[in-house]
Amino acid sequence: MKRVLELGQIVAGPTAGLVFADMGFEVIKIEKPGTGDVARELSGSSSGTFMYYNRGKKSLELDIRTEKGKNVFKKLVRTADIVIENMAPGTMDRLGFSYEELKKINSKIIYMSIKGYMNGPYKNRKSLDYPIEIESGLAYMTGTEGKPMRMGASIVDMVAAILGVAKVLQLLSENKSGLVEIGLFETAMFLTGQHIATYQLEGYDLPPINEKNFAWGIYDYFITADNKKIFIAVATDDQWKKFCTGFDLNNLLSDQKFNSNSERYRQRDFLIPLIQRKLLSLDYDEIKKRLDLYNISYGTLNRPWDLLHDPQAMKYMVNVTYNNQNYEVPRLPFSVADIHNAPKLGNCNKTILSDLGYTNDEIEELKKEIII
Repeated sequence: MKRVLELGQIVAGPTAGLVFADMGFEVIKIEKPGTGDVARELSGSSSGTFMYYNRGKKSLELDIRTEKGKNVFKKLVRTADIVIENMAPGTMDRLGFSYEELKKINSKIIYMSIKGYMNGPYKNRKSLDYPIEIESGLAYMTGTEGKPMRMGASIVDMVAAILGVAKVLQLLSENKSGLVEIGLFETAMFLTGQHIATYQLEGYDLPPINEKNFAWGIYDYFITADNKKIFIAVATDDQWKKFCTGFDLNNLLSDQKFNSNSERYRQRDFLIPLIQRKLLSLDYDEIKKRLDLYNISYGTLNRPWDLLHDPQAMKYMVNVTYNNQNYEVPRLPFSVADIHNAPKLGNCNKTILSDLGYTNDEIEELKKEIII
């Protein structure tokens, strides 16, 4: 089993550790004695952060700022395959744990570092997910004109971690060591690349995507007779024919000026209200039934917690115990290892240190000195 040492905080580093844990890797989460990952203390709308991003890991309290703590960490590095960190720029270097230094301890180590910015004029700047969404243009494209909006998840943190994991897996498959550096800003640029390319092709400022700046004519929310919201996407001319047939819109189907997507897109302001009037006469279940019959894409407007009652979603949830309560959370969307609970702080202190050769007395001494 591959061993991962995770020095991760909040979302980015812990996401990488989570993916490895779900894949069956042994992930040791190294945390500050007494307090641990900052995410343990988050409350309100962020209270589930630690439980979700840290399931399946072992927790080791270790103060790597102290000499004794550094010695423990170095021993762990000798036993590890991968190190993950998302500390502030320069922190690992100051501690003496840069990739170059760890490679001297373990020549096969793969070192994954997630930062706000990669090498360049901004490389020493601290950052978090939302400021990166703002600076990269992602928030501009997500919101409406003059009102940039954050994504509904820490998407940049998560994608950066997943891209980092992909590169680590490549190195493992090639039996290579290496430094894997991932920048949040560069990840967000990757996510907005379509718009950067389109701007250069078209030569004008693009409106935010939610200003109906879509590729398809029928791509919108509609209200049903029972006051539910459903998003319908008619992506091809063939689907348009089926849609019109399924909803008795033969007058639109026979109108030649709506035969192509480009024309439907151009006349959205005329078409959408006509379709809305028709759908207001049908309840949600009937609309869904017809869309399924004609194989047309749609989505029900859900809140994330509504998925706890969704038959498709529940097949891909796992049960996690946290603070003596059981919860259902999403797993990775492919077959994963047995899922374990989010760890209590320091739950594997003794086991991990004993495996490194520390005696019970030595472990107690480290505990008294608050090194663990």
